[in-house]
Amino acid sequence: MPEIVKFVNSAATTITPAVAEKVLRQLPQWKLEFTQINAPKFPHLVDQLEFLANAAEDAIEGAYKELPYQALAQAVFALLYAHKKMGIIPDSILELGRADDSSVVRSVLIQNEKAFATYAGTQGVDWQKITSQP
Repeated sequence: MPEIVKFVNSAATTITPAVAEKVLRQLPQWKLEFTQINAPKFPHLVDQLEFLANAAEDAIEGAYKELPYQALAQAVFALLYAHKKMGIIPDSILELGRADDSSVVRSVLIQNEKAFATYAGTQGVDWQKITSQP
């Protein structure tokens, strides 16, 4: 996992407020897209992506101002990464195509656990259901 952490942290440095704003405009469509993910080996991925999308949306819109920018930038990167059809492992590869997406998402959740747990609490979301498990 350390390589994924380095990858996420490096990529998150490219997320500017302008990039976050562009992602914000795409989030309604992406949320629908994420619900269509069929990844039985990664049963938490859809809920984790929805959680990150909601957190990013609230932070970018200013409805939740306590999310640290690093957590927001990493969340935005994870959403961008999951939206792309090509990644470290192409999504078209059966059973493993979402392994990289899951690893990126889990890296973001684990690194920012305290910030996201606080956000979950303010939203009435059970943090234990947004697990850092695959």
